[in-house]
Amino acid sequence: MKPIFLVDASVYIFRYYFALPPNWESRSGYSTEAVYGFTNFLLDLLARRPGGIACAFDESLGSCFRNDIYPDYKCSRALPDEALAFQLAACREMAEALGIASFASERFEADDILATLTRICAEQGTAPVIVTRDKDLGQLLDRGAASLWDVAADHFIGQQEIQDKFGVRPSQIADYLALVGDTIDDIPGVPGIGAKTAATLLGAFDSVGHMLANPEKIVTLKLRGASRVAEKIQAYREQITTSLALAQLAYDVPLKITASELTGGQVAPDLAVALAEEFGIAGLTNKITRTLLPECTVNGAAAIDNHHQ
Repeated sequence: MKPIFLVDASVYIFRYYFALPPNWESRSGYSTEAVYGFTNFLLDLLARRPGGIACAFDESLGSCFRNDIYPDYKCSRALPDEALAFQLAACREMAEALGIASFASERFEADDILATLTRICAEQGTAPVIVTRDKDLGQLLDRGAASLWDVAADHFIGQQEIQDKFGVRPSQIADYLALVGDTIDDIPGVPGIGAKTAATLLGAFDSVGHMLANPEKIVTLKLRGASRVAEKIQAYREQITTSLALAQLAYDVPLKITASELTGGQVAPDLAVALAEEFGIAGLTNKITRTLLPECTVNGAAAIDNHHQ
């Protein structure tokens, strides 16, 4: 069975936005290097002829349900300016013209959309591949995902790699972040609780919920300064609970789609070519046409198929 790709779109859009020179420009005068890079990236994914593909986009900065829980969530991130907003919207237009199911929400983040799509696929007996560079999404490996795939490095990440990286099981990633915090997302951790201490705690407790329910057991652990750690956990228990709510993914985003509907949207080659010309990336026209033609066969699809058989 060919894998379904669930793409963490914003990760790759920003990668190209910062990595590529401004060599492309739309007819309306906006720079479109991210549109070029992201479109080329999607065409390479489509050329592998996956069983299905979907993109999750972020549109919830400042309006996410997590901001209701903790107003400072992602407060250090600036809203996109007009030029970047243009490229973000253009990337989604290109994805849809290429026949790729695309999702975004003002209340849920791309990670939540990926989590919900993973649940939908798992319920129908399919293990999707999460196309991302964000190892925090490793928690999806415990919810039905086959692997994380860092395309740039062509590196697949499974449960053991997550265990080796963080020292905790995939199912404990949110608990881990609730303890150490996440400066990228402005999730507060417990002062003085680092990666090793968090891993030790979660090696003894299945979750922070279990730990908070049994704080007296912390002092019995073979942990340097165990008594001091126990005191910190008690002092910051409310913050830990809040941070856990921020780090946990939502699996119930109202998407109204089934796994079978991810097998291919309505491809619009003419529209994709027209958009490429509009966005100043007409150099991809031949690749768009070649990739979207059903009779086109592309070498390389077998490699990823064999990896997941």
